[in-house]
Amino acid sequence: MARLSKELERYFFEEDRGETVSLAQIIALAEEKVFGIVLLLLAFPSALPIPAPGYSTPFGVLIFVVAVQLIMGRKKLWLPLSWQKKTLKTETAQGVLQKGLPILKKIEAIAHPRFPMVCQSTGGKLVMGVAIAIMATSMMIPIPGTNTLPAMSIFLIAFGLQEDDGLISAGGVIFAFLIAVIMVSVIYVFFNGGLSILDIIKDWVKLQLGAG
Repeated sequence: MARLSKELERYFFEEDRGETVSLAQIIALAEEKVFGIVLLLLAFPSALPIPAPGYSTPFGVLIFVVAVQLIMGRKKLWLPLSWQKKTLKTETAQGVLQKGLPILKKIEAIAHPRFPMVCQSTGGKLVMGVAIAIMATSMMIPIPGTNTLPAMSIFLIAFGLQEDDGLISAGGVIFAFLIAVIMVSVIYVFFNGGLSILDIIKDWVKLQLGAG
């Protein structure tokens, strides 16, 4: 399979497409790298630094379902037929891709297969799936600011997965963990007031360094 950016350019801009494209067509395009590519494409609109109204919640649900299957170690992606029939306007997809493909190409320039244990092992897929599921849950929350950063982390994990680049996927998992800490900290402060989790961690580190 050619680089994803080339496949997307061919599929959406060089070939004749109808007015809409279905999720089933995207799955067929993904071939053997279905998990990585489907996750990447679902996270793509929300991860871009452009407004993406209406995408985050339904795409977050889809991403969560895919993540659970990644955790379970499934080889083939399963989605209900009713979901596979869901369509997106081709014109809308093309608009998103025109803004996002330059970013995708820049990441592709530094990506190559490495650290296969991250993307190919059962443990690696389990960790990636859990991180993606947590970030997808955040994307479902209809609150401004709760979807872009989680979608970015999912994008990185998925991109590394479809490129067999364990370094990029691991970076995405670490990014997801940091986002989760920040979000839990914000929620903690909102409901309890006082110090946030980040403040507690910072004070603990200072204490340990002082003790040393």
